[in-house]
Amino acid sequence: MNQHPDWLDNAYKESMKKISKLSKKIGVSFPHVCLNGSYNCEDASFWTSGFWGGLLWLAYRETKEESLKKIAINIEQELNVPLFDFYDIHHDVGFMYLPTAVVNYQWTGNEESRRSGLIAASHLAGRFNLKGQFIRAWTDRVNPNSTGWAIIDCLMNLPLLFWASKEDHDPRFKHIAIAHADTVLKHFVRDDWTVPHIVSFDPESGEKLENLGGQGLGPDSAWSRGQAWAIYGFAIAARETSKTEYLTAAKNIANYFLSHLPEDQVPYWDFRTAEKDKFVRDSTAAACTASGLLELSMLLEDQSEKSFYYESALAILKGLYENYADFSDRQDAILTKGTVSYPVNKHVNVPIIYGDYYFVEALSKVHGQPGLF
Repeated sequence: MNQHPDWLDNAYKESMKKISKLSKKIGVSFPHVCLNGSYNCEDASFWTSGFWGGLLWLAYRETKEESLKKIAINIEQELNVPLFDFYDIHHDVGFMYLPTAVVNYQWTGNEESRRSGLIAASHLAGRFNLKGQFIRAWTDRVNPNSTGWAIIDCLMNLPLLFWASKEDHDPRFKHIAIAHADTVLKHFVRDDWTVPHIVSFDPESGEKLENLGGQGLGPDSAWSRGQAWAIYGFAIAARETSKTEYLTAAKNIANYFLSHLPEDQVPYWDFRTAEKDKFVRDSTAAACTASGLLELSMLLEDQSEKSFYYESALAILKGLYENYADFSDRQDAILTKGTVSYPVNKHVNVPIIYGDYYFVEALSKVHGQPGLF
């Protein structure tokens, strides 16, 4: 798998060039969505605040361009503000601190970055509801009366706990991660291998109350980015624990995803959307799934399975490259047509930072590098 088609090498090379050029424009910032050609800037506490730093680290690893490293480190310093402020921090600390503080520590040995990563992991562990065996999502400031809510996205925060467990030689972090993943298997994953966005539990008794649609079409729908989080998240859980049930879940959720893709390999915002709404795509779900499929492929021993998921990842990446990527100066972002939340008409068919991140992370995996999650 060392020789790549020209489009793969070109996609990786052009991504590196665009990140380098963009770094000089947006610098220390927390982009989320690209509107009218330019990325916006959210507060440091916003859940996507680690992805730009992660892109810079991915590009630095490849190019060794010192300015990229410097900006990434300065972003990390800004991220310490919400971490120590505490009140605006939430369940998405994995998304925030894995591709920033933890990577900085792993690659440079910076002790302050190690401490930030462990504090973030401790915060995530502190959100664990013992009765329900789940990590609580959000805060009441963001979503009132959400004390008993867990969301599929949180599978992607668990690698922070697995890292902390190994780093601090303390299995309690790992036990919490496994308990949450087991709860997702039991209460999120349906018989057809789809998942809802949100599951509501009674926070006192731990009893499951209901599925909620969240950013998907409804409680019984198949929000495409939710399926992507599940594929990648269960693959990571399998990698960290060697539990076959996680590997089985990742494969079967991936099979559903792949079998329901349109011809261009980029999903509709929800696989069960009405025909009239199929103009709404989510390139971020495609990019995240591609990276997750590559992770999954690396875990498999059966060569036909390994090849199937690897080639499926390449097909998605090619679809993104040919139909959704823009390496010009017309816009800051790389990928077009991501969707945050179609039910509330929030950022529909626009570039989104985590789409860019997972696209580049997947390309880096194809070129022999590990991901950051």
